[in-house]
Amino acid sequence: MNSSNDSLDSHVDRLSGKRRPVVRLVVAATTLGCLLLVAFATWFVWSSRHTQIRQTEVATSNVARMIGVQVETAMKATTMALANVVERVEHDGIGDEALARLQAHLVVLTKTTPELHGIFVYAADGRWLATSLSGTPQGNNSDRAYFQHHRTHAGREVYVGHPVRSRSTGVWVLPVSRRIDHPDGSFAGVVLVTLKVDFFERIYDEIDVGKTGTVLLALEDGTVVYRRPFDDKLIGTNLAEGAVFQAIRKQAAGSDFMVARVDNIERLYSYRRVDDFAFVIAVGQAKDELLGPWKRSSMLIGAAVLLIAAIFAAFARKLIRQFIIRDRLDQKLRAYSHHLRRDNFGLQELAHTDTLTRLANRRRFDEVLAHERARAVHGNTPLALIMLDVDYFKKFNDHYGHPAGDACLQAVGRILAAQVNRNRDLAARYGGEEFAVILPDTGLAGAMAVAERLRHEIQALGLPHQPSPFGVVTASLGVAALGPDYPPKGLPDAGEMVAQADRQLYHAKHAGRNRIEGAAAA
Repeated sequence: MNSSNDSLDSHVDRLSGKRRPVVRLVVAATTLGCLLLVAFATWFVWSSRHTQIRQTEVATSNVARMIGVQVETAMKATTMALANVVERVEHDGIGDEALARLQAHLVVLTKTTPELHGIFVYAADGRWLATSLSGTPQGNNSDRAYFQHHRTHAGREVYVGHPVRSRSTGVWVLPVSRRIDHPDGSFAGVVLVTLKVDFFERIYDEIDVGKTGTVLLALEDGTVVYRRPFDDKLIGTNLAEGAVFQAIRKQAAGSDFMVARVDNIERLYSYRRVDDFAFVIAVGQAKDELLGPWKRSSMLIGAAVLLIAAIFAAFARKLIRQFIIRDRLDQKLRAYSHHLRRDNFGLQELAHTDTLTRLANRRRFDEVLAHERARAVHGNTPLALIMLDVDYFKKFNDHYGHPAGDACLQAVGRILAAQVNRNRDLAARYGGEEFAVILPDTGLAGAMAVAERLRHEIQALGLPHQPSPFGVVTASLGVAALGPDYPPKGLPDAGEMVAQADRQLYHAKHAGRNRIEGAAAA
């Protein structure tokens, strides 16, 4: 019974062990799949962000380069106009006829160059000599920064001043000037070309940099010439401490995220220096606008990833649930199988057990005797059989009644169970008041000793038996034994051994009962 239970329990453990790795595999596969999905989505989102930023960098860099080309073109046209006027004044002088011709020439130059606001010629004392604007030249500009610069510097270079409001028209202009010299090299005056600031506004307003994007045109010292979105108050202010100018001091061109000092908006700026004319250009697109589409697509991707991961998790949960249900069913089936085997074992025990004495029954006795007889013959080992009968048992029943008779048989059965205790020995109720004992590996002398011990213990019970001449319950025993020296052929079979032991029992009864008789099986 115990060995059967151990085998069943180990089988249950093996089945359970097969289930657990499957559940772990499902959990691991689901977790790995979700992690890979999240990792791929993260990589894709991050790559999309990098691509969006890179594309914007290229676009803003191209716009900055285009503005730089436009500024260079305007400045070259201005420089050529200055050179032309300076050469005329220095060659023709400032006589009345020369100034009349110069006045007409300035008007023509201004009309052919749309970015020009006006062209002005000043004498060495700051008086207006000629202008492209209509009306008679009046006033004195000797207080202007550009005029003072040329008066104190003998160079012939072009000077770009800070934006100012024109005294003649009141609009914002950018002054670009050059010195006029006498033949001896002394200061003779200044030629001034003013560029329209609103000219840049008309051009830059057509550039798409978003609702909060910006375009900045400034002098290298940080002075604002134009900034989009346009604010009249910003023209001429200095942004030298701003992020763009700090960056441009390190490199002439580049792109980076920076926070504007003017409005504290973070933008991706592309900036560059126009070295020939000391201008700085910056084009910025607001980070929120730049990454807005990316954020929306990232949220959609994130929601899709969460949904897919949730579907994976739900599927895995359902699959694991199925495994759990299957395990529970298997456990129940194994439990039922366990109970069934236990019940079958119990039925088998009942089928081989005498219900009154709890000894082996006649069926079990016949099976074991046949098996041990074959084993004795095959192994050439001894085998003994004891047949036991309770003396005067019918009279005991008639005198004391059947319940007392059953109790008597139970007491005899307990004696046999206690005395016959080797591993392969078997005590059985043969039928009625008759019992049998199988003793493998036991010769006649050993069997006679066991039989005598049984006889003595039964009598020692002291069960009253008035109809018996002994006064107590006694037993008679017959012993038959197979010895190892008998040849296999001609040996008695199991039935013949029972018959020989039964004959010895018969001799014991006829010899007076309460005794044993034995002989070797022939």
